[in-house]
Amino acid sequence: MINAIMEAISISLYAEFGDTCEIYREVKKQGLKEPCFFIQCLNPTNKLFFPKRYFRQNQFCIQYFPREEQHENKECYDIGEQLFSCLEYLEVDNSLVMGTKMRYEVVEGILHFFVNYDMFVYKAGKSLPVMEEVSSKITGKGQEKE
Repeated sequence: MINAIMEAISISLYAEFGDTCEIYREVKKQGLKEPCFFIQCLNPTNKLFFPKRYFRQNQFCIQYFPREEQHENKECYDIGEQLFSCLEYLEVDNSLVMGTKMRYEVVEGILHFFVNYDMFVYKAGKSLPVMEEVSSKITGKGQEKE
């Protein structure tokens, strides 16, 4: 599920920014081509909500490495504002998922945009055999048995 969400984030970023920014999903030690985005899932959780129904919280951090060194904060704030609308809704596995808890901060000239894509997941269980036919006899108090 996390990889499907990351793919949907990548598609949304590409639709918004096109070929002007590279989009990375894996850490590159060197050779980062700026401007670029780096997508990572921080700490996914899975909580039992009801039998066979789980609530998954998926917090993502989308980092933006700006192009300009002189105006990097201005560029980061502009991109951060665009990401609010760009990442509000994603299509994941033919379902629409809403981004929540959106916020961003600029640290040392790099934008860190945080968003949660939380959802319920159903776990398929073993199907039990279905009874084909049932018969019963009921007698009330004071009635004769047949």
